[in-house]
Amino acid sequence: MQAPAPRVKGHRNFSVPQPFQRTSDRSSAISQSPDITRKRDLHESRPVWADSPRISLKTRKTPSRSDYDVVIVGAGISGALMAHALADGKRSVLVVDRRQPVHGSTLASTAMIQHEIDIPLSRLSGMIGEQEARRAWQRSARAVEQLTRIVADLGLSCGFERKKTLFLAGTEYGSRALRTEVEARHATGIEADFLDAAELAEHFHLDRTGAILSDISASANPAQMAAGILRAAMARSVELVSPLEITDLRSTAQGVFLATADGKILSARHAVFCSGYEFLESVANKDHAIISTWALATPPGTNLPDWLKDCIVWEGADPYLYLRRSRDGRLIAGGEDEESEDAYASPQKLRNKTKTIHRKVEALLGLSLPEPEYRWAAPFGTTRTGLPLIGRVPGLANTFAVMGFGGNGITFSQIAAEIVSADIAGHGDADADLFAFKGPGS
Repeated sequence: MQAPAPRVKGHRNFSVPQPFQRTSDRSSAISQSPDITRKRDLHESRPVWADSPRISLKTRKTPSRSDYDVVIVGAGISGALMAHALADGKRSVLVVDRRQPVHGSTLASTAMIQHEIDIPLSRLSGMIGEQEARRAWQRSARAVEQLTRIVADLGLSCGFERKKTLFLAGTEYGSRALRTEVEARHATGIEADFLDAAELAEHFHLDRTGAILSDISASANPAQMAAGILRAAMARSVELVSPLEITDLRSTAQGVFLATADGKILSARHAVFCSGYEFLESVANKDHAIISTWALATPPGTNLPDWLKDCIVWEGADPYLYLRRSRDGRLIAGGEDEESEDAYASPQKLRNKTKTIHRKVEALLGLSLPEPEYRWAAPFGTTRTGLPLIGRVPGLANTFAVMGFGGNGITFSQIAAEIVSADIAGHGDADADLFAFKGPGS
């Protein structure tokens, strides 16, 4: 549960060196648009994680060289996990960001790390096929387990806690639909229990017609998590340069050339765009949309039900509500999503939407909550199927992008790191087809 009109700020003085001008192939030529990424203010007001300790990183001001094996664009959780996967001690890896690391879309995340995809398994099966849907859900579950291992192996202090998930019946998915969903998950080998209204009232004191209780979820401080993973990658010789903006690229069969805002050229065997919702213009398509979301956090030590220490919650409604408890006792909740690229930027909507979220949580939990200490809004990318877009960018050789993470940003970031690193290593990934970009006419 993660998370305007494009802001164009082109690098108008970029001149193309003579060797770049040998091809007339549009797909491999330097982009003629003023910018290759859509820039957005990724959060409005102040996310709760902005005041976290241990999220600052020591960065370089300029790259140490002009040629790398891999250049990763974006220093949030996606870029961090990508760097972690690619840092084998042999490759030269550069991570760049036009802003301070971990201060983009990662800072706006509510960090509910779930294996559940936004589209329920039973419904996704009808959209992409039963076997493909099962593979997607199984891969998502494995990603959460792998994230758990990464945090443990690196000894990260990021408030990471394993959780159960409580998926409540709502206006879109009632108790009958949830029973069907449980059956679909069991057939896939994913454990889940259906709770009827009486069981839900007895164990959670919630008034809904039913719910699904499942495992394989977690929560964390996303900024601390991303910063910790980046530090570990830097200890293995990954370079982190910030601020450094990539303004254009040119891909060839031999590698990728990247233009920076200060007029320099970087070359790499591979480029990976982990730039969150500031996605590559060249891969913007009908399967990807930008939606606005809102979130709040109460003060630490808020009086909350004991069971919230062990569960994260979301509901089968549209718009849906999602909530969890942080380690220091804050209630973190979000929702009221709106199909708009720029609604998140409205101060009035920030006030109104967070008031609605606050009221809904009080009604659900049957208690009075203190006023939020933090309120924020953000855009996020989504797709029709709820599955992300991961892989090689059609028409751009040796260029990868990851986008459309919906409400599963951290989980899908791990899947992206696994798929892209496997491709770069030359052995591929058995599930890459589930998330691949579709080329023209596909």
